Amino acid sequence: MPQKPDPQATCLTSLNTEKNPLPAHLRSDLKITEGPMQFEPATFAAYDEPVPPGGANPPSPYDPTDAVYAAARMLCANGAANGADLIQAIFDYNHASWYVSEVMSLAQTYGQTQAQTIAAGTSGGVAVDWALAQVGTPYIWGGETPGVGFDCSGLVQAAYKVAGISLPRVAQDQYDGTAKLGLGNPVEPGDLIFFGGGPGDVTHVGIYVGNGQMVDAPHTGADVRVEATPTTPGASWGTDVVVGVTDPTA
Repeated sequence: MPQKPDPQATCLTSLNTEKNPLPAHLRSDLKITEGPMQFEPATFAAYDEPVPPGGANPPSPYDPTDAVYAAARMLCANGAANGADLIQAIFDYNHASWYVSEVMSLAQTYGQTQAQTIAAGTSGGVAVDWALAQVGTPYIWGGETPGVGFDCSGLVQAAYKVAGISLPRVAQDQYDGTAKLGLGNPVEPGDLIFFGGGPGDVTHVGIYVGNGQMVDAPHTGADVRVEATPTTPGASWGTDVVVGVTDPTA
């Protein structure tokens, strides 16, 4: 059953979307911050354990799983646990009122976008939330790095790594290695939609987010985005067709 978006989760997503959480006068020295959540080394070290499912060992601020979990721990430590004082926790993250306003505004947007997302805390929900936080990242063939670039299957693999599920690297292998949805089964947020010429010719993949939309890294010259998608196998999508829909959590 769809649930009301979790304020803490959408705020965490927004922190990642804001590419530079530090004030401008500190960003002149890029060496002081690391990874997708822009941690100072000492701050990351204070919140990097226990190692989360799918994280690097030892933890790394450049690993998206480690970075997101460390940011969540920091928010909770600063008062955001159970949504108690999100405003103060976000302020403590950056010490700037303008930053709090931008993060809360983005969080509200994500909450509206994800109103149909499956229950917070499930693997599919975590993958959807994380992938949506990468919107605006450039498409790079072979890319798999937050803030740098993704290709379609690199985005899918990285999103599900954060959710604790290991997927193959390329779209064809992801299709072959995940459970196929039968005809008539509802497509749920977190399911993967594959495109191409047929089951042996998969060329693209996106993550379904609900309401007839998916998040994907589309092609060279474009950024990670949310766009409309068909979900019925055989339906046309540009010059390709929907090859199938799979559930990577099954």
